[in-house]
Amino acid sequence: MKKIILYLFPIIAIVSIFIFININNQSILDINNHEKVALEFKPNKVQCPQCNMFLVEKKYTAQAITMDNKTHFFDDPGCLVLWIEEKYKGSDKDIVKWVYTLDTKHWIDAQKAFYSFNDRTPMNYGFGAYEKRVDSHISYDEMRLRMLRGENMRNPKIRKKILGY
Repeated sequence: MKKIILYLFPIIAIVSIFIFININNQSILDINNHEKVALEFKPNKVQCPQCNMFLVEKKYTAQAITMDNKTHFFDDPGCLVLWIEEKYKGSDKDIVKWVYTLDTKHWIDAQKAFYSFNDRTPMNYGFGAYEKRVDSHISYDEMRLRMLRGENMRNPKIRKKILGY
């Protein structure tokens, strides 16, 4: 009997820890977002469903609101693109996408934003969202295409080409 307890105690402790972690951390806000508006989140409480990193601030974050009115949070616009590609096979016409802009500091439609390609984003993809266009910025469609092709700052050849060394 003592041996059974000695073996069960560590297993129960480990399972309890995982349950506690999953209860306190989410990758989606489990509320109905019928209005499909950008929602706020608490730092270090929400995880990106693509890379599992915690969102520590609004800078570089993105949101996707799916057909079931659930809001999914991403720590990097590149993660948003990859998640849509994997989960919805690239079909994002029914997904409302928001990005937090670095210049105006508020949420805008991801498709209306302009993207730099050399920012230091959480996942190092390099695509920072901006509301006001600068000559070197690209559209959402171009950013998406570059993400899917692997043409981002995580690619050493691209990083060398963009940064010039």
